[in-house]
Amino acid sequence: MTSEPRRLSSALTFTGKFLFPLVWTGGFTAATIALFIAPSAWRNGPGPGARWIFLCATLVGAALLWWSGGRLKRVRLDARALYISDYRTEIVVPLSQVVEVTEDYGASGHPVTIRFDRETEFGARVTFIPRARWSGLQVSHPAIDEIRAAIRGSAGGDLPAR
Repeated sequence: MTSEPRRLSSALTFTGKFLFPLVWTGGFTAATIALFIAPSAWRNGPGPGARWIFLCATLVGAALLWWSGGRLKRVRLDARALYISDYRTEIVVPLSQVVEVTEDYGASGHPVTIRFDRETEFGARVTFIPRARWSGLQVSHPAIDEIRAAIRGSAGGDLPAR
């Protein structure tokens, strides 16, 4: 008998994946359009080259936000598998397919990346933002230890502790 899968990813995943990029891109796009259409409407407005700087910032910023947010997945775990969702499709990946679990300490939210031994519908790796925790820097997130413990406990294999 398997237990109900436990959510590992942050409840704010939807916000980071869809809402924040949409609001940020919408706001910067509106400001950029306003700079091109009615630059005189800006009180003590920016200089003539500002609209091009704003356009570049909008395009680069939007691309980065949609890339970083778009790759985020919702992740749940039970004793046998990972349940990974992009909010349209959910796939089940047996723990035996997990090759590596790492955390990016330098990025906001400390994203966790899970690498698999073969391609899944979402690729050979998935990234998620783990649930919030209160602990010191450079300490492995409990979600990583939980995934590794589940792998050790499953019939599928073992992941070395790091």
